[in-house]
Amino acid sequence: MGLTLSAYFVLAGLGGWLRYARTHKTARPGWVRWAHITTGIAMVALVVLLLSIGVIGTLGEYGTLGHSVHLPAGLVVVALVIASAWSANRIHPTRPWARSLHLWLNGVLFLALSAVSLSGWSVVQKYLP
Repeated sequence: MGLTLSAYFVLAGLGGWLRYARTHKTARPGWVRWAHITTGIAMVALVVLLLSIGVIGTLGEYGTLGHSVHLPAGLVVVALVIASAWSANRIHPTRPWARSLHLWLNGVLFLALSAVSLSGWSVVQKYLP
């Protein structure tokens, strides 16, 4: 989860840099966009990996799912990350709604990541002696 949170904040910083350069019509290094895209892909992979680890671990330990609010919170995070990646792929000058949607989804994602982190802490406490 720490890597996912780190990726989120790196993406926020790189996205802020991209927005600043676009709105102020200043040059930006070419690697910034590719770093943003690569980090975004890594975050999607991390979230899907965390979901599978959680589902497999919970099924292995308890035999069923849904023992806490952590599962629905995690599913919301997965959905938001995938929707954000989809909206990012749609960003184009002819589709201004895509950038707005991408930013809005990432704002909601911050809240969802906070919720899943807090609920995850209580889940982790069950596994510690």
